[in-house]
Amino acid sequence: MKRLVTYFKWFFISSVGLILILYIFDVDYLLRAVKTVYLKGHTTAFLEDYKEFPNRTIHKGTAQPWAVSKAYNSVQASDKLNTTHKNLQTVAFLIIKNDSIWHESYFDGYSATSKSNSFSIAKSIVSAALGKAIMQGKIKRLDQKVTDFFPKLKGKFAKEVTVGDLSSMASGLSWDEKYYSPFSIVTRAYFDDNLKELILGLSIKDKPGQQFRYLSGATQLLAMCIEKATGTYLSNYVSEHFWKPMGAENDAFWQLDAADFGIEKAYCCIASTARDFARFGKLYKQNGVWNGKQILERTFVEKSLQPRFSDSPEYGYGWWLHQINGKRVFYMRGHLGQFVIVLPEDDVIIVRLGHLKGKQTKTDPHSNDLYIYIEEALKMINKKK
Repeated sequence: MKRLVTYFKWFFISSVGLILILYIFDVDYLLRAVKTVYLKGHTTAFLEDYKEFPNRTIHKGTAQPWAVSKAYNSVQASDKLNTTHKNLQTVAFLIIKNDSIWHESYFDGYSATSKSNSFSIAKSIVSAALGKAIMQGKIKRLDQKVTDFFPKLKGKFAKEVTVGDLSSMASGLSWDEKYYSPFSIVTRAYFDDNLKELILGLSIKDKPGQQFRYLSGATQLLAMCIEKATGTYLSNYVSEHFWKPMGAENDAFWQLDAADFGIEKAYCCIASTARDFARFGKLYKQNGVWNGKQILERTFVEKSLQPRFSDSPEYGYGWWLHQINGKRVFYMRGHLGQFVIVLPEDDVIIVRLGHLKGKQTKTDPHSNDLYIYIEEALKMINKKK
């Protein structure tokens, strides 16, 4: 009994000591990381982790359900596609053809109403919110300076960076994009309870507007500018100007850094369904028009879907870009292989949500699973013709 008391005594002292060390070295955010992710057996954020964080609701309005094709699920997925789903642990796969649901598959207990973490798919939605704020005159233009909203922004080039630089990933921000390191800034941002302070503590260390460099912190700073310009929480703004007019069938949740008056983790973390994520693919496919109404300026959409830098043709303003077999492709992409893929020439939208992402090399900015989803979906469609 005495040994047991001694054990618990030293365990308590060690635990308190470790917590004190974390606070002293300013890495106490790791306590939240351990509780919400690592103790649950994950090495990084996961699809249902929104349940472990405070959220703000993106409210739906009157639902506009997708039309269902007469050929719905009439063609079975190919062996290659099924193998990919199994190996990469897909939870949702959706093909929308001519604005009708043509194929739909769910796995691992998920369904058409199951919510899952968008991860960086949210970046495209933040960019859409920027376009709306410009359309409303709340933000002047893409080249408006970030210091108009945050005059005390730090760094040698702080006075030069624009909202367009943030959207196109040319910010010059001091940030690293290491998802699996517990000590990286992106991990800290995910678990910190004062994201605004963290972002404003960074600096614009490189000259902005010169080259593409994918940094989640740039989107977070952009969202903070949009919130300042519009005077409303980002979730509310997206709800009023996209979720409701686009007829989302379900409320969505946007993770916050802290409860009640926290801000959205805007570079990631919208919990929604495959069907509702697909609506942004349709909006951009239709050049910002929804049900005959221009809810996003055509010129902004067109600019978003063109590369800003010739040496980085894979990215525009908030959207990934590609050419596959001579056909134009643009898409939303998130950690662990979340995709909303648009093939405008074929009038096809593909949504894939899941636990793992395919392989990506240093020579190709697009992961190999992207090609599989596109090629196999088109084979299925052509098989029906």
